[in-house]
Amino acid sequence: MKDIPIFTTEYGVASLILREIPYRQEAYIRVQDAQAGMREELVKECAAFCRACGAEKIYWSAGDGTGQLHTAIYEMQITAWVDPEKLEDLSPVTRETVMQWRQLYNDKMSKVDNAATMTYADQEKLLSSGGAYFIHHQGHILGIGWVDHGELMAVAAVERGAGERVMHTLMSTMEGKTLKLQVASTNEKAVALYQRLGFVKTGEIRRWYYA
Repeated sequence: MKDIPIFTTEYGVASLILREIPYRQEAYIRVQDAQAGMREELVKECAAFCRACGAEKIYWSAGDGTGQLHTAIYEMQITAWVDPEKLEDLSPVTRETVMQWRQLYNDKMSKVDNAATMTYADQEKLLSSGGAYFIHHQGHILGIGWVDHGELMAVAAVERGAGERVMHTLMSTMEGKTLKLQVASTNEKAVALYQRLGFVKTGEIRRWYYA
């Protein structure tokens, strides 16, 4: 299902993110411009459209939004460093293994708030970036990751307790350089891991509220 960048109503304009409806039954509303005092009505009308498209969970965001908070999206960064004792093997994703990578990612991210589902069409972008990897120990997969232009686009530990080893191995591709990532505030285990490694919160990208 395609997103709608410009959704116009009598109350204002919003962008509708609908691509997650087939996978997670979720839709997202980004308020672009609302008439004075009409933002609530704009959100209601957008939400009604999203429900008609099959969304069961709907969230909205605006620069100065207030309401029942679903999650905040933090930006964090670090100067990448490596603990040699936690360094594992790194294998780039290839055309033969990209589907396995995508399946692992979708499985691990299925219950993480605001994590986008990776589709078959996304595989080409993943391959062309050259920064997607499997992290493994003696052939046993510990996790997966994707680093693109100094940003950690995706990371997931496949084996329980392997998070730090996965992160240090990924950071080895960026050692001494600034590495950024985005994480949902409700993903508490991930936030705690990043803080242990030395990532610092540098901003809040967006807040999503229940519609």
